[in-house]
Amino acid sequence: MRKKKIKILHVAQAAGGVDRYIRMLLKYLDKEKFENILVCSQDFNREDYDGLVDSFEQIEMNRAIGVSDLNSIKEVRRLIKKYNPDIVYAHSSKAGAIARVADIGLKNHCVYNPHGWAFNMRCSDKKRAMYTAIEKMAAPFCEKIICISDAEKQSALEKKICREDKLQVIFNGVDIEAYESGEHGTVKRSSLGIPEDAYVVGMVGRISPQKAPDVFVKMAKLVKDEIPNAHFVIVGSGNQEAEIRKYAEENKFADSLHITGWVDDPMSYVELFDVACLLSRWEGFGLALPEYMMAGKPIVASRVDAIPNIIRNGENGLLVEVDDATGASEAVLQIYRDRSLKDKLVSKGVEDVHNRFDAQRVSEEHGILFENMWKVETI
Repeated sequence: MRKKKIKILHVAQAAGGVDRYIRMLLKYLDKEKFENILVCSQDFNREDYDGLVDSFEQIEMNRAIGVSDLNSIKEVRRLIKKYNPDIVYAHSSKAGAIARVADIGLKNHCVYNPHGWAFNMRCSDKKRAMYTAIEKMAAPFCEKIICISDAEKQSALEKKICREDKLQVIFNGVDIEAYESGEHGTVKRSSLGIPEDAYVVGMVGRISPQKAPDVFVKMAKLVKDEIPNAHFVIVGSGNQEAEIRKYAEENKFADSLHITGWVDDPMSYVELFDVACLLSRWEGFGLALPEYMMAGKPIVASRVDAIPNIIRNGENGLLVEVDDATGASEAVLQIYRDRSLKDKLVSKGVEDVHNRFDAQRVSEEHGILFENMWKVETI
């Protein structure tokens, strides 16, 4: 039996949700069995990985496709040779392409997790075709592709990205232990100018087209007409912020809309919500959903991609159609008016997050995968 630890070299370009995912994964991976190296872009913070990784390497990797990708490939290949890992684990589409090309011909296993397929985004047919072609071309250069939901696996099969036996579903998860131990901070309503008796409807997510903040504020206007003391919180930042604020001003509820900007600890703001929304136009998983469940919040979400894998309409949340501000407002009002419905949604959500979406389970399933790949190598 081999005594040394299984060495995993993680490659990541996109920060944000991918950054949080990797930190949770590393936190619960068995440190007696695995040695972890992180190769990441300039968008990551070294301090966030103190105690989580054995080695940390930062290189230039950019989201946009360009000639700089050639240097990124060269640097990743150099680092793979330097550390000689047993497994290279590439996170997200851009790092997935760079790492898999960099790893060609080297003697280790390779795993890829797109964290949401790029070809599922709302974009031009030309871009969608390009993303699909890149995924098909890169697929032969890894042994496993991790899908974060059943919907992601189905998308891969429909696009004929690879054989079905190359795909493995490992549902995303949240750090329940950290939440229940009170590691998240506390934000007072007064700090945002929200009255204590206000009814607060919130969302966590980038203020960009995917997360549909424009639908959220249209929904907010309709809810405000019915609940005068309603306030609305968007936890995040993004390029649609000016547009969103303008809509609120034109519709005379700017004083009731609160945008936090980017925050380290979104859960501290989720605590303020009476209803939590995720009205995305596309969604590989929707990590905010189990976070809302963990916080005991009733959920209104869009019926798209992976979301129905998580939210069962009328059981642990309410589902509405994409871009349907009226439907979203009606769902919020239904929860507001029906206490027994709210209690049912919250109770089932808390049960589901413990049974299905615990970060420790995510790490355990990865550990089994890594060990099985290593066993094949040593037979």
